[in-house]
Amino acid sequence: MKIRRELNRQLYQQKIYGFERQPYYLEDAVFEAVTNGDTEKLMLLISSGEVNLPAEMRVLSENQLKNRKYHFAIVATLLAEACMDSGLGHDEAYMIADIYSRKSDRAASCADLQVLLEDMCTDYAKRICEIKKDNIMSIHIRKCIDHIYEDLNADLSARGLAELTGLNESYLQKLFKKETGQTVKAYVTAAKMDTAQNLLRYSDLGCSEISASLGYSSQSAFTYAFRKFTGITPKRYREKKWRC
Repeated sequence: MKIRRELNRQLYQQKIYGFERQPYYLEDAVFEAVTNGDTEKLMLLISSGEVNLPAEMRVLSENQLKNRKYHFAIVATLLAEACMDSGLGHDEAYMIADIYSRKSDRAASCADLQVLLEDMCTDYAKRICEIKKDNIMSIHIRKCIDHIYEDLNADLSARGLAELTGLNESYLQKLFKKETGQTVKAYVTAAKMDTAQNLLRYSDLGCSEISASLGYSSQSAFTYAFRKFTGITPKRYREKKWRC
């Protein structure tokens, strides 16, 4: 009731000037590439400048940067919901949206927001791509992979995963390598490092907190593993790679 006068005024202006509100989405081709896990097509769309925030469709703030930040949060939620329809887990989908939205809130320019948008779309697309690959896996290996990503702090050794699935440890290792192309140890390390990079890039968690959440016995053990995997320390990665 408090905004009735303003609402009526704007509705009248829209009618007079023939304003037509468009569907609030990224380009259909972008959504299609992300939700299909088509990272190659997405890269082409990004390079051609077709991945953009639809910030002109609705004015949510008179401040241009704030307006784009609000739109970013909306698009992040829409992507999360679309990716859930493609098989991404509920909690993971929304957590990704929340992490990127918090990062966007700290962005200093519209250019920073554009980089974040491209990164977010790419992140979702890669995860959907992995899900589609995993769909051809046996139920035992699928169960192992789900367990790995659900709790990176758990016992993720070949023995631990063998107990989880009820398979012989040696057989599980052979089956895992056959279906994923990696050993259990290499796969778990890559999963931890991928998560560590995202946390360093899009959260304010300290290295000790990240180390503990990923099941490393100490921060020095985490730093060693991270440096071996990426070539630089976690601290250097956060400082050098992601400044926006």
